[in-house]
Amino acid sequence: MSLHADARAVLGGWTAPTAQEELLRKDFLEHLHANEDGMYRECVPGHLTATTAVLSHDGEMVLLTLHGKARMWFPMGGHCEPADLSLEAVALREATEESGIPGLRLLPGPLALDKHRVWCHQPFSHHLDVEYGAVAPAGAEAVISEESMDLRWFPVDEIPDPTDEATRRLARRARDVLLSG
Repeated sequence: MSLHADARAVLGGWTAPTAQEELLRKDFLEHLHANEDGMYRECVPGHLTATTAVLSHDGEMVLLTLHGKARMWFPMGGHCEPADLSLEAVALREATEESGIPGLRLLPGPLALDKHRVWCHQPFSHHLDVEYGAVAPAGAEAVISEESMDLRWFPVDEIPDPTDEATRRLARRARDVLLSG
């Protein structure tokens, strides 16, 4: 199965937890229907991306990166690559690369959808973000990547500014899934 087909299957079978995310789910599916390259950075005016909230083994803390361009605290995430076979693979690859933590365990997902403006193409484009959660092994130590200005663990309920509501929502949903599981 191609990454494009996987994304259509994942989004087609996902039950959105809010009316706003249901609209996004339909929008993302329409985007994929209209754009065979809709998974990749080259697709304008937008493309799918994957984001992952990395939680501590007990779900109390979330690892966030201080994004170099946006200068805000965000979960790990990024663009799909040609070698990726699934959205889950993108989410896990990006989380591992940006956290430096081997052995992350992906939670069942997606957990959320978000659409936000970015500058991949001038004057701007959109990331159609499919969001996941992952759990770090006990005692895991994060290693900052070149893409980040900083990398820190924060209590899920005390994520600092500057950030956005999507980051807070994803961290809470990931914790809820981990603790209910």
